[in-house]
Amino acid sequence: MANWTHFYLIRIEFLGFRYSGWQKQPGVRTVHLMVDKTVEFVLQHTNFKTLGCGRTDAKVSADDYAFELFCMQELESDFLERLNQCFPSDIKALSIEATNSDFNILQNQKVKEYHYHFCFGEKANPLSAPFIVNVQQNLNLERMQKGARVIQGTHNFRRFTSKPGEETQLEREIMVAEVLPSNKFQGNIFPKEVYMLRIKSKGFLRYQIRMLMGTLFALGSGEINETEYLEYFQNPEGDQVRWIAPGSGLCLHKVVF
Repeated sequence: MANWTHFYLIRIEFLGFRYSGWQKQPGVRTVHLMVDKTVEFVLQHTNFKTLGCGRTDAKVSADDYAFELFCMQELESDFLERLNQCFPSDIKALSIEATNSDFNILQNQKVKEYHYHFCFGEKANPLSAPFIVNVQQNLNLERMQKGARVIQGTHNFRRFTSKPGEETQLEREIMVAEVLPSNKFQGNIFPKEVYMLRIKSKGFLRYQIRMLMGTLFALGSGEINETEYLEYFQNPEGDQVRWIAPGSGLCLHKVVF
């Protein structure tokens, strides 16, 4: 294990539509792979390591993702500018700050905030697909808003994750969960009315937000009623929910350390 001497926290934003998530995987394009290739090109060597603030699913985007860079030399003052010159058009470096060996990008996280954007009803412009999930049936927003409030608080989310391990902490506190209008996307290619699930927690389980969103879609469409919806939270030992919303609507909005 290298004795790294310099440590940096770098924040980026990216459009995840053409990537298979953050984490490196054999034979597929991932954000982490592209970051490491770009850092290697800028530094002109491979004597460094990068560690992200968490995994993301395929097609998930980020307004504010963070990774730590470990290396053996002080970076030049124009490093961020050179990163952006070499990054592909769907990744942008936002900021860089020096840290130290005591900083732990995984354990020092205080809050993660995600937004899941969706529209419903008529068919949307296909050019909006990388950002907004189009549900082609009417949704009862009031019912979904009421359902989102149920998510807030501390619950056992065993039914809202995939293949948890024996050591997985299934009880999580959700600080905020609300369905509300979004004005993030403006222009001819975007629907006039876009909504989002805004959700905040210190950490989330695998697929948790997408499974919560899929279940809210089922509630809003009338596929399940409120009693059936509440059962998923009141009885964590039942079967896993059968809905998982597409990854393209999900965006990591903010990470706070």
